[in-house]
Amino acid sequence: MKKNSFMEGAMIATIAIIISKLLGALYVIPFYRIIGEQGGALYGYAYNIYNIFLIISSAGIPLAISKLTSEYEAKNEQKKKTAMFNLAKHIIFIFSLLSFLICFIGARPIAMLILGNLQGGNTINDVVFAIRCVSIALLIVPLLSVSRGYLQGHKYISSSSFSQVIEQIVRIIIVLLGSFIAVKVLKLPIKYAVGISVMAATFGAIAGYIYLFIKMRHVDKMSEKEYEKINKKDKKEIFSKILGYSIPFIIVNIANSLYNTTDMILMIRTLNNIGGFTASEIETISSVFTVWGNKLVTIVTSIATGLTVSLIPSIVSAYVAKKPKEVNKYFNKALQVLLFIIVPITIFISIFASEVWNIFYTPNTHGAIIFKYLIIVAILDSAYLIICSTLQGLYKTKLIYASVLLGLMLNLLLDVPLMHLFNYLGIYPYYGAITATIIGYVVSLGIPLVVLHKKEKLEYIETCKKLPRLFISILVFISICLLYKSFVPSFNNSFILNCIYLGIIGIISVGIYVLINYKLLKELLFTKDK
Repeated sequence: MKKNSFMEGAMIATIAIIISKLLGALYVIPFYRIIGEQGGALYGYAYNIYNIFLIISSAGIPLAISKLTSEYEAKNEQKKKTAMFNLAKHIIFIFSLLSFLICFIGARPIAMLILGNLQGGNTINDVVFAIRCVSIALLIVPLLSVSRGYLQGHKYISSSSFSQVIEQIVRIIIVLLGSFIAVKVLKLPIKYAVGISVMAATFGAIAGYIYLFIKMRHVDKMSEKEYEKINKKDKKEIFSKILGYSIPFIIVNIANSLYNTTDMILMIRTLNNIGGFTASEIETISSVFTVWGNKLVTIVTSIATGLTVSLIPSIVSAYVAKKPKEVNKYFNKALQVLLFIIVPITIFISIFASEVWNIFYTPNTHGAIIFKYLIIVAILDSAYLIICSTLQGLYKTKLIYASVLLGLMLNLLLDVPLMHLFNYLGIYPYYGAITATIIGYVVSLGIPLVVLHKKEKLEYIETCKKLPRLFISILVFISICLLYKSFVPSFNNSFILNCIYLGIIGIISVGIYVLINYKLLKELLFTKDK
């Protein structure tokens, strides 16, 4: 098994991330047609809850294991390295078991919390069934994350990345094949198709773990007995480091999931109280937020992850080496990636939201309307990734906690009032929930930017100088898209023609945008840092 250099590893990890996310977005085209909107809502209920418990039980652990493995490997402290790996497995097993038991046993009260008084769609028993099916994955997936982190720490990036792709492929095959057989062949109720689909996470994790288990035989291992040779002081130190590295990532990741879950629960109740929406419509709206629309948002955020994966380690290295000018340069470069690449992609998708939606799904009353506004959150998601990763690299964990919690509290407090306000103003009330999320994100992002400027002396002058060019090019970009949309009819009922329709304007608008910003984009993406 070959070790990977930094740039090689970054490239492999980036490709794996993008492939996994794209597969996760593309499989929903046939999946949507199999389980429909009501099934999508049920899938979303179960998966959002699963994500919260998964984050609690395993988020941040791969990074902690990776960092500590590298640290102990560099110091040639093999006993500590092995003890750390075994201790991490013990910790993750306890968290996994507790998460599984809470999720499985507490499925009914969780289902009641989600649905409230909503009747006429998925039942409490349906939601309980789906949550219990997905909870089994909590026993496997966290253990897989520990193994990935251990391999990454040894610089076996390719093996860790390939396991993600294998996991995703196996999961998708089971989701599509299982749901198709359940609904189309056996004619079972939708809840069984959803149950199989969410259980696919378990089988995907098993496949990924088997692959890693085989690969890990090539990594030097020491017996469990080495763990016993570590004294209590060292065990305490290792335990503290695992938690210290993990907790910031848990907070960041769980906040993202809580935004979705909070919106889902409060939106169902508020739309039900406002009236004018049937149970079926409410569940359709919920499924757009939690599953179908969110899957398309991840396409954009996966690009952000891929583009920034090699920038963030550079920030960390520069900070440790006490080179503030380099920290400033790298951070501004990350911001420019967001502004000049993520923003235009998001705007394009928003303008052609109806066409994009109809390529992936069938037309419905609320889907494209919600998605047109929801996709804007992708910009903030990407900024959230960049800024929080930077804060972690600069060891500003308290700032992460404060800004994330404040953003979440604002979202929680504003969700219901804004939905009622928007309804009173004659605007779609669910736009209020998206607006609350945007406000929460903006505050979570604004505070760190101000603090980093004042405390760490980060300057944004280089980025600000490029804003006029950005505004002009975005204005040209939008004008071209709107003119095309005004004069060239779309083909909402044809998948192929819709793809061609978007392909033509994509080539034209992106081509002109790249020509306007050619030097900047070339410098941003292809110039090597000295």
